[in-house]
Order: sequence, then C-alpha cells, then structure tokens
Amino acid sequence: MQIAHLLLLGLFAGVASGILGIGGAVVIIPAFVFIFGLSQHSAQGTTLALMIPPVGLLAAWQYYRAGHVNIHMAIWVAIGFFVGGLLGALLVNKIPDLILRKTFGIFLAVVSLKLIFGR
Repeated sequence: MQIAHLLLLGLFAGVASGILGIGGAVVIIPAFVFIFGLSQHSAQGTTLALMIPPVGLLAAWQYYRAGHVNIHMAIWVAIGFFVGGLLGALLVNKIPDLILRKTFGIFLAVVSLKLIFGR
C-alpha cells in the first residue's frame, strides 16, 4: 500500500510543479515528514535523490514549446544549483533535525507571505 501512496504523492507533486512552477520539495518534504514519518534530514535527502532523474524534463519541454523558458538563465542557475547542492549537503549534517525542520517551515512561511501580500 505504501507504494501506491508514494506514487500518488509523486503524481500530486508533479502536477503542482507543472501548474505552479514550484519545486516538488515544497510538497514532498512536508509529506515525507508528516505522513511518512521521516526525519527532516531523511525527507530532504530522499527528495534530492528523487530529483536525480530528469524530473522536470517533460514539463520544461512544454513550457519551452510555449516560449516560456529562458535557457540562458536556466543554464547558469543549474550550474550554481549543482555546486550549491553539494555545499548544502556538506553543511546540513551539522544542523540538528528540529532546527532544520523549523528553518524549512520559516522559509516556506516567508515565501508564502511574500506571494500573498507582496507585489
């Protein structure tokens, strides 16, 4: 039964990513912590592992076909993301799980408030 739940989570996160342009981690990490009982570290690590295949390739292709992809920006951010992901992974193991979870929650709250009330 857990495989079915994981597939549904992936489907939901993929649809949300395609519609809203959000990273799947916004959906998947909280689900891993609150529904599947993973620690914050495990939820984040597992989410990074599932992004190794070209998760957004088909969705990005649809955006590209519609003229909504800036390839130049995407390439440079991807290079920074590649290096930054390594640096973050090296640093995260020094942070206690509770602090990491609260930091992630604050980040999501700040982004949410900015989207709701910002310009």
